[in-house]
Amino acid sequence: MSTIFSKIIAGEIPSYKVAEDEKHLAFLDVRPVKKGHVLTIPKKAVDYLFDMPEADYLELHNFARKVGIGLKTAIPCKRIGTAVVGLEVPHVHIHLIPLDQIEDISFSTPRLKFSEDEFQEIASAISKEIQL
Repeated sequence: MSTIFSKIIAGEIPSYKVAEDEKHLAFLDVRPVKKGHVLTIPKKAVDYLFDMPEADYLELHNFARKVGIGLKTAIPCKRIGTAVVGLEVPHVHIHLIPLDQIEDISFSTPRLKFSEDEFQEIASAISKEIQL
């Protein structure tokens, strides 16, 4: 099944990458709920988080942890919140969202808009702080 994420992985759709290893990719959400909102995904397409083999599940979370640590340094905040919803795109993904208050992780609030230059600047700042 082809999804927007599989097209990003294949390079068919551009993205604002912040980290990548052989099995995972992290990039900015282009409809962020907060500045620095990152999606971490496995490159291997799996629809539902709990259908992942345990080793893959743990590796994805370890990758997200490393991205989250760098994200918190690049985008000052109280915490990095995580969310796995899985209803919009049928490809496992973990949202990493800089939080200063609980409302920052609400997906029902209006999404933020940034210019291409602003997205690139945010992605570059985050990428520089990630230690894989």
